[in-house]
Amino acid sequence: MTRIVILDPTDNVGTVTGALAKGEQGANAAIPRGHKIALADISRGAEVAKYAQIIGWASVDIAKGDHVHDHNVEFRNLSHDHEFGANLRPAAVPARLDTFMGYRRATGGVGTRNYIAILTSVNCSATAARKIAAHFTDDKLVDYPNVDGVTAFVHGTGCGMAGDGEGFEALQRVMWGYARNPNVGAVLMAGLGCEMNQIDWLIEAYGLTPGPLFQSMNIQDVGGLRKTVELGIKKVEAMLPLVNAATREECPASDLMVALQCGGSDAWSGITANPALGYACDLLAGQGATGVLAETPEIYGAEHLLTRRAASPEVGEKLLGLISWWEDYTARNKGSLDNNPSPGNKKGGLTTILEKSLGAQAKGGTTPLNGVYKYAEPVTAKGFTFMDSPGYDPASVTGQIASGCNLVAFTTGRGSAFGAKPSPSIKIATNSEMYGRMTEDMDVNAGRILSGEATVEEVGREIYELLLRIASGEKSKSEVQGLGDYEFVPWQIGAVM
Repeated sequence: MTRIVILDPTDNVGTVTGALAKGEQGANAAIPRGHKIALADISRGAEVAKYAQIIGWASVDIAKGDHVHDHNVEFRNLSHDHEFGANLRPAAVPARLDTFMGYRRATGGVGTRNYIAILTSVNCSATAARKIAAHFTDDKLVDYPNVDGVTAFVHGTGCGMAGDGEGFEALQRVMWGYARNPNVGAVLMAGLGCEMNQIDWLIEAYGLTPGPLFQSMNIQDVGGLRKTVELGIKKVEAMLPLVNAATREECPASDLMVALQCGGSDAWSGITANPALGYACDLLAGQGATGVLAETPEIYGAEHLLTRRAASPEVGEKLLGLISWWEDYTARNKGSLDNNPSPGNKKGGLTTILEKSLGAQAKGGTTPLNGVYKYAEPVTAKGFTFMDSPGYDPASVTGQIASGCNLVAFTTGRGSAFGAKPSPSIKIATNSEMYGRMTEDMDVNAGRILSGEATVEEVGREIYELLLRIASGEKSKSEVQGLGDYEFVPWQIGAVM
């Protein structure tokens, strides 16, 4: 039997939730699960609607019952009338204020983990950083139970770039942000010495204070790779007892800052996992905590829904400024914002970036948008916020962690093996089929919403409570599998010279 999810009376497409019986829709009997069918005849050139919003235009005449996808729907640039603050719904006041067990830092932040970070200023020092971190195996950390690990954060840039401008500033914000993230108990910065991204400039620009828990070194000054690795190991060994002295204590849920992320999305993302995460975001906002949505290309076409939630005209204008920047950025690089969805997204039933964005923005819940920030800029507002980033998951999450996020909530429909250090990630499956296939990687099954086993609110509450437990030290599936050492990817903006 055909089962269709009708999202709104004004929609002209629905989503297939079960296999179509052979012959039931004639030639269209093999429409894949999760893909769309027309609920009415749609004339060529007419708007195609889902979520009561435009997701594309019919490129040919589409008959009622036809498969609706990229073979008969086209993308066009969309212009919305933007209203600021027209849909403000304050967060509900909770019956109680929740707590978690976290690490209080002298900087005022609260960590959910306690790492020693080895940060590289340039790719040229990546091997040194990796070798230093590799020395600290589990057996060498056994006497330091409060230390979650020694991790190298290496990248492919830091030189061959302008010494000012967007790209340079973004990289320095990332380095500063990781050094100051509350999940980091101590930092060792490693450079080559002659790179454009000088460690001394970073220290001066951001007022970082060298000391027992913040040290730096350059390979050229130390005298080569081997000596740098040996010195780095000694420096970390001296840090270990100091970092281990930190202990967890009860902290209010308001100290949580959660990165709201999606990757490997499918047609169910906007129906199950993303709205459930949005409900969890509303619960966080009610507690005075912070949710940080990102991936600017993946709100394109849905930004009007967010500007309606802007707490002030200034916040709304900042969001529209990001959209304009991305339109220019893609145009001058001869690209299109509809380059996203990816092939995997399309196989999962997403047709245009407009459809994907409408589902993606649901991760932000329903409360006011209280702040809009540059990539890796410190997020200072509470409640729901937005940070500029590309849609590429590792680069986006890198920026969110640099902005201060101490947890990551990651929805996925096609499946993802993502994890990030130093902030633990939970993964939320949009459908039960994928959850069953990738149980070792998924923390929450939002597919139960489709089968009627749970509501959006019930799964949202489950996500929220899991975040509190993870913040208190429970391991996520990605942590158990050791993910997070290779997902540090600063967004590289501008020319490589």
